Amino acid sequence: MKLGGLARQGVACAAGWPHAAARRAPATAAPCLRRALAAARQQQRGPAGRRAMSVRAEAVSGNGTTPKEFDFDLFCIGAGSGGVRASRVAAGTYGAKVGICEMPFNTIASDSAGGAGGTCVLRGCVPKKLFVYAAEYREFFSDAQGFGWQLPGQPSLDWPSFLAKKNAELQRLNGVYMNLLNNSGVEYIEGRGRLVDAHTVQVGDRTVTARNILIATGARAFVPPFEGAELCMISDNALEVAEVPKRIVIVGGGYIAVEFAGIFAGLGSEVHLVYRQDRPLRGFDDEVRTFAAEQYAQNGLHLHPLTVPQQLVKLPDGRLKFTGARRTGAQSSDEETFELEVDHVLAATGRRPNVGNLGLEEVGVQMTKSGAIAVDDYSQTNVQSIWAIGDVTDRMALTPGMPALPAALALMEAMALTRTMFGGEPTAPDHANIATAVFSHPQIGTVGMSEEQALAAYGNIDVYTSSFRPMRNTISGNPGRTFMKLIVAADSDVVVGCHMVGPDSAEIMQGMGVAVKMGLTKRQLDSTVGIHPSAAEEFVTMRSPTRQLRKEPATVAA
Repeated sequence: MKLGGLARQGVACAAGWPHAAARRAPATAAPCLRRALAAARQQQRGPAGRRAMSVRAEAVSGNGTTPKEFDFDLFCIGAGSGGVRASRVAAGTYGAKVGICEMPFNTIASDSAGGAGGTCVLRGCVPKKLFVYAAEYREFFSDAQGFGWQLPGQPSLDWPSFLAKKNAELQRLNGVYMNLLNNSGVEYIEGRGRLVDAHTVQVGDRTVTARNILIATGARAFVPPFEGAELCMISDNALEVAEVPKRIVIVGGGYIAVEFAGIFAGLGSEVHLVYRQDRPLRGFDDEVRTFAAEQYAQNGLHLHPLTVPQQLVKLPDGRLKFTGARRTGAQSSDEETFELEVDHVLAATGRRPNVGNLGLEEVGVQMTKSGAIAVDDYSQTNVQSIWAIGDVTDRMALTPGMPALPAALALMEAMALTRTMFGGEPTAPDHANIATAVFSHPQIGTVGMSEEQALAAYGNIDVYTSSFRPMRNTISGNPGRTFMKLIVAADSDVVVGCHMVGPDSAEIMQGMGVAVKMGLTKRQLDSTVGIHPSAAEEFVTMRSPTRQLRKEPATVAA
């Protein structure tokens, strides 16, 4: 038996390699694992600078006899960002025999449609960002006049043309992902995958076996239960809406809700944002939430805090009558109702792990209370041959302030998984200090802790804030403002939180994310020369703390 990446982790053992065994010293490891580690040490680096792997999809029993053949070393259910990355790396880098299944391409997901690329590429991050770009031009046209540009007539939007170009781009990206898999030697099987047992997957009328199985099926939009909820559309539908609505209700206060609120407002819709909290974006820094809500209202959004949907009725003309129930105060149980007649109601109240009809219960895979697949630090389920990454595990729900598990995190988890499974390096995904962005209007960028989290964790913190009008807006007449915030652990001088609301927040926060991840101190930040004139330079010029919070009563800078 040839031993490659699989054997290096001891997965040639009958029951799959347990993590504890993989971390043992070779002298105390099981004989099977010792032989695997010894064989791995004999491997030489190939001409491309990586280990030349010779991997076969077979296993042996605990006494080293009776080999069992599998169709694949790894089979992945779900060809989204995480599944594709794990499959490509396992096959292309480590030489494993890999298969993957996914349902036929469609821009709207269903129990029978999906497509290589997954939610982010086909009906999430990518098309949403294209919508954000489209919606920004209305403000750009207005701002241009402040700089002397004369625009003859009122600019108009050819919506069918935009939708056609958006969908053409999604078709192209779906093809790109298919080519990436093919070029890596991954076998692609179209159809819905379902577990039969710990090593077997049924895809349509085909049954395949695999040494290890990866579940990477992502998440699905969740619609809260209320009368008429079936009349709501979800984000998939919003990205395919045939006409820009004149009036729309968006239910939800999370990142998906505020992003679509900004999109439709930018496209010219009257937007009503309905959410049960006192401010949108629960889990984010409180000061960021307050500032963002003020900017949303200034940009024309109709905000309905402390409100839940009560009823939705279809009218004879095809429009919808929305009834909401608003609490009269944050601590009050008294409600008052209101009605709105609108073209659409978008339910943007979060997503739930996509675990339906996967056969998880029959195989004995443990689930969390929230309905996600339970995994350990290394993405392994309680069934040793079954693994899971991405939104289907809902791990980032444990990290306050994180909007969701974006594709970038699924990619990171996939890389850690392949190192664990094939590379001889048990690697846990690192979810600490992950930079994230909300592409609302204005944008929000954040990395690290909120002020509330930092105060609870460190006790003594220094808070630096700045609010200003961006240079572009001084001439354009645009009233929008920018807010920046740094949170420093006072006892160590380490920057533990960085937040921004305003234009280009996402681009700026990517760089700050690297710095915070590397343990940046405020002293180091102060020693950095800013790029002038830019908004980003404000992060290296905030010298005096706005607040110094201590375990004793706080002091406020003059």
